[in-house]
Amino acid sequence: MYMVNNKHLFTKKLEIHCHSTRMASNFHVPTAKLTKYQKGAHYMGIKIFNHLPGYIKGLINEKQIFKHTLEKFLLDNIFYSINEYLNYSIDDFNNHSN
Repeated sequence: MYMVNNKHLFTKKLEIHCHSTRMASNFHVPTAKLTKYQKGAHYMGIKIFNHLPGYIKGLINEKQIFKHTLEKFLLDNIFYSINEYLNYSIDDFNNHSN
C-alpha cells in the first residue's frame, strides 16, 4: 500500500526508456550500494511491488480493489520471509491462481 499511496514519488521504467519494454509498468529500482538503503521502505517497496503478478500491479490506480486483491493473494500464498516472496516465481503465481 506504501507504493500505491506514494506512486508519485517513484519513476516507472517507461519514463526512463524511450521504447516500450516488457517491464515498462514496473518501477525503476535505483542503484544502491548501501545495505541500509536497500533494506529501507523506498527501495524494498519497489522490489516487492515489481515482483507482484501483473494482474495486481494493474490495479495500482484503484486503491480499494488493489488492497482487496493483494490481501487475497497474500492469504492464498503464505510467505514467511521477504526472501521467500522474492524467490517465488511468476510460474508459481500462475499455478496457484488457476
